[in-house]
Amino acid sequence: MKVLVIGGGAREHALCRSLSQDPAVTELHCAPGNAGIAQVATVHPVDQLDGAAVTALAGRLAADLVVIGPEAPLVAGVAEPLRAAGFPVFGPSAEAARLEGSKAFAKDVMAAAGVPTARSYVCTTEAEAAEALDAFGAPYVVKDDGLAAGKGVVVTPDRGAALAHAASCERVVIEEYLDGPEVSLFAITDGTTVLPLVPAQDFKRALDGDEGPNTGGMGAYSPLPWAPEGLVEEVLRTVLQPTVDELRRRGTPFSGLLYAGLALTSRGTRVIEFNARFGDPETQVVLARLQTPLAGVLLAAAEGTLDELEPLRWHEGAAVTVVIASEGYPAAPRTGDVIEGLAEAESADGTVYVLHAGTRSGEDGQVLSAGGRVLSVTATGADLTEARTRAYRGVERIALKGAHHRSDIALKAAGQ
Repeated sequence: MKVLVIGGGAREHALCRSLSQDPAVTELHCAPGNAGIAQVATVHPVDQLDGAAVTALAGRLAADLVVIGPEAPLVAGVAEPLRAAGFPVFGPSAEAARLEGSKAFAKDVMAAAGVPTARSYVCTTEAEAAEALDAFGAPYVVKDDGLAAGKGVVVTPDRGAALAHAASCERVVIEEYLDGPEVSLFAITDGTTVLPLVPAQDFKRALDGDEGPNTGGMGAYSPLPWAPEGLVEEVLRTVLQPTVDELRRRGTPFSGLLYAGLALTSRGTRVIEFNARFGDPETQVVLARLQTPLAGVLLAAAEGTLDELEPLRWHEGAAVTVVIASEGYPAAPRTGDVIEGLAEAESADGTVYVLHAGTRSGEDGQVLSAGGRVLSVTATGADLTEARTRAYRGVERIALKGAHHRSDIALKAAGQ
């Protein structure tokens, strides 16, 4: 099977790493890729938002499966010309991807499907925003309606800061604050059948103790030893399947990866948000635990045959990923610095490896930083304690000027 992955972040590196280990994959390509992905796949320059260019590349490669990783090309409708040209595509249409592209649309779908979520208001003026903030009270939750690379949400006790964020956005969703721990749950779907994966938890704030500004994610771990028994089955029944059924009822079936960000509140499980693709950094730990070869699962979703698959198999143990961010991230990331120690960070037995997010190739084989979140050091182990010890040992061996990372990923869950 010839597989083409669209994207160039740590999520796509994790996907490519898993696909490269699948014996069914005979050729693996990625566009535009990054310095790390180039080690496991052939990379190609392409404008990932240009559906015609992506389709032409898939044609030249005679791809048997195209996997669209990031949200931007999905919302831009890159899946449509690929499907029209006859390629099996893992990733929803632009209309279905509105589930991530518009939080107001997602709220409408959830209301129609009876999915439990926070009460909310959609606001387009400062006066509407002020009224909504006062209706819910602090802490205030203000979400940019559109895509914002994981940084469009402000949760703050400061009404002025909440109102300022609302004013900076064209349209916002203001909602009640949901208490309780957060859980990320991925599900692969072909528009009818829904196949949930294992849950994970990520860390959005930049600093230890969940302090500092919101980011795209500073680390993640799986499994969740504290999660209630039957959580996955409950979310499948009350959230994932009803959402997929509602989108199919509307004539815009969702085929690809449906991500549910959940809060386990004192009043029950509630949806915080949906994404239309694998989430970063949770993908890194979920795929690290997946034992079933990945390509066949993604192809079954693309071809509408998920109901024919055998149950997924998972490795025992745990996985932890720690994100190394560049100096100044998230406000003003510094780029162009040399990264050292990448080979030394990885273990010979494959239990520790480095996934590239914001990197590019420099002169004389150097790898340079090229984004805010630069690397994800991912490790597996018999339990969370062993996995996080290995991950942080790998982090310590990487040198990047001014870089920072959180030191408390999976710390509480590991009981340390």
